[in-house]
Amino acid sequence: MTVERSIVVPCPPEEAWNVLTEWERQVDWMLDADEIMVRSEQRVGVGVRLVVRTRLFQIPAFTEPMEVTAWDPPRSLAIAHGGPVRGLGTWTLAAVDGGTRFTWIEDVELRVPVVGAVAAALYAPVMRVLMGRAQRQLRRVIIASGPAPTQR
Repeated sequence: MTVERSIVVPCPPEEAWNVLTEWERQVDWMLDADEIMVRSEQRVGVGVRLVVRTRLFQIPAFTEPMEVTAWDPPRSLAIAHGGPVRGLGTWTLAAVDGGTRFTWIEDVELRVPVVGAVAAALYAPVMRVLMGRAQRQLRRVIIASGPAPTQR
């Protein structure tokens, strides 16, 4: 199952990248995440390992290990899912008039024996809604934080 969502956030790609890669702060905008913990010594680049406690419909659901598999700041990163959800999440950032287009693609499958494909097809619309909500909340977080300070 592949789900893709895009939104324009009102800041340059570098600023959006910094917000996106503040791992523990993702719970401020990724509304289905209860907690995100970095489990590797490194916090940037390929090899960053994360553990995400997730909830569905406000009910604790599962804890998912993830690992950064691609890192091209401030343009893109990819994260491999390693729990009941298998696959790859990709974030891309592109400068556009008015800010940065943030595109989020999840290409995943559910590890549910026999009915995994059916469950994924049924879950795809839910995932699309959750991703859209998260992106809108990310936009609100960026707006509320104001512009990044300029360095002199």
